[in-house]
Amino acid sequence: MVIVDTTVWIDYLNGIESLLTEWLDVEIGRQRLGLTDLILCEILQGVRDEHHAETTRRELANFEMIEMGGINLAIASAKNYRALRAQGITVRKTIDCLIATFCIANNHVLLHNDRDFDAFENHLGLRVVHP
Repeated sequence: MVIVDTTVWIDYLNGIESLLTEWLDVEIGRQRLGLTDLILCEILQGVRDEHHAETTRRELANFEMIEMGGINLAIASAKNYRALRAQGITVRKTIDCLIATFCIANNHVLLHNDRDFDAFENHLGLRVVHP
């Protein structure tokens, strides 16, 4: 499955054209696409009001939504954070550590537009879509 990160969903939902949103538009219906509970939370936090939040939630309900939390993920994510920090790389957001670790652990591919994920790809084996 391809997990689509918040950075891509926001552009896609706002009609912003890029290589990433064009890839997403073409692949809807052709590939398994999904988002995690934390990605859903980030998206819904950014909408203006309750009406737009509900409209956005209904639109995203067409894709697979995965609950990804848990103690094992928290431990693995912290381990990955420390491994990157030991190489002089500091990931800016805990949520990105969790999303990347979740994708690595479950063999999902990530579609994103966030440099925090680059270290996970380059050093920890995160698979990424490069349109």
